[in-house]
Amino acid sequence: MESHEEIERRIDSARRTYAEVKAEIARVIVGHEELIEQVFVALVCGGHCLLEGVPGLGKTLMVRSLGAMLSLSFSRIQFTPDLMPADITGTNMLTDDPSGRKLFEFQRGPVFAHVVLADEINRATPKTQSALLEAMQEQGVTVGGKLHLLENPFMVLATQNPIEMEGTYPLPEAQVDRFFFKLILQYPSHAELTRIADLTTAAAPALLREILDAQGILQLRQWVREVPLADVVKDYAVRLILATHAQAGKNGGESLAQRYVMYGSSPRGLQSVILAAKARALFVGRPNVSFDDIRTMLLPSLRHRLILNLEADADGVNSDKILTELIAQVAEVA
Repeated sequence: MESHEEIERRIDSARRTYAEVKAEIARVIVGHEELIEQVFVALVCGGHCLLEGVPGLGKTLMVRSLGAMLSLSFSRIQFTPDLMPADITGTNMLTDDPSGRKLFEFQRGPVFAHVVLADEINRATPKTQSALLEAMQEQGVTVGGKLHLLENPFMVLATQNPIEMEGTYPLPEAQVDRFFFKLILQYPSHAELTRIADLTTAAAPALLREILDAQGILQLRQWVREVPLADVVKDYAVRLILATHAQAGKNGGESLAQRYVMYGSSPRGLQSVILAAKARALFVGRPNVSFDDIRTMLLPSLRHRLILNLEADADGVNSDKILTELIAQVAEVA
């Protein structure tokens, strides 16, 4: 059993590392503090992120900067309707060995990187989407009957454009569920736009220093899973997940979930909320998970896991509104 001093040292090390990451990325990314925190949380939890935002908000720059700071390899895949699965995973190529004999040699695709940016993932056909989503789930690809393992740590950040849906192939619900978080990029404010202009047009881009390597991330991943979770906080998280289902009974009238939700969160959503809450507790220097950690991580963990009915679309009700109501309705202690 670890001593109190060892636990304190671990918490302080994680908190300082996260503070350094935030400070360094602020040199090239303006705003998006909450988004950066959530992406880093997903990385140390071993999850993947679905980013939704209009073009030009800095998604690619953020992902590339994260890879540079963390000494991780980075690749970008631009999804288009004619993209094939082999363009992502790689393929066997016929080559000559030194003796002149013909043999097949596997040429690795862009998915073989620590951080993969899947740009506009909903523009590719379902066959191509599934190739990437299989790699996300299994952390490996099978080509020609042989399994090729991906990098570790491995993270996919997939983007979607919410304003242009013509010619797209929406991800099936079961595949969307594989994403740890769904994050919404907000348009910058007046002050942030001014800062962006100063950073990008006045001088050469800043060079980021390396703060953490792959081994350090895997160490953080282990520490996150060892953060204590009290039974009362775990029960609170479970009741929030159950409340997302339409059949969940409510006192005091009909809830938004009962009216607008066809299918609530899967058990994967509970795993995401708890792991993310553990990571947040560790990064703020707290030795255990609090109720506030659960509430903070509920929206990014569950907003893509609720399947709403047509009435919700007609009334302009989205998942965030339903989850916000549930946070207000569900008591911390049953």
